[in-house]
Amino acid sequence: MILDSLTNADRYHTLHPAFADAFTFLRNTEFGSLPEGRNEIDGERLYAMVIRGQGKENRILEAHRDYIDIQFTVTGSDLIGREETARCVENAAGYLAEQDIVLLTSFPSLLVNVAAGRFAVFFPEDAHAPMGCAGPVEKIVVKVKI
Repeated sequence: MILDSLTNADRYHTLHPAFADAFTFLRNTEFGSLPEGRNEIDGERLYAMVIRGQGKENRILEAHRDYIDIQFTVTGSDLIGREETARCVENAAGYLAEQDIVLLTSFPSLLVNVAAGRFAVFFPEDAHAPMGCAGPVEKIVVKVKI
């Protein structure tokens, strides 16, 4: 997991070939003009999910196998739980390949505050429980194909 601000995003370009494009999108996009849900950047290689909503207590951990999440908070402050995926127990549904998600019955051992203007990167080994904030939040989750 990485937690940082966009001013330092260039440091992470070498971690994945699509990270430079992902951070360019986050720096240069007028978020208010984007509709909620999926927004195309580069097909299945790179796309963004716009989320506007109210935080919820007791969020469930999730993990992905095919995508890395770059979760950028536009407004508000998101509280995201994190645990090592290998230490978690899958729920009865197991991995849902079509949605690239597995929900987990475990609890996070770490809570990370991702304030407006900051991002958190979650790799497949980082189970995460987003939207644990108390108030409203607007965020962009850039999905980067592994």
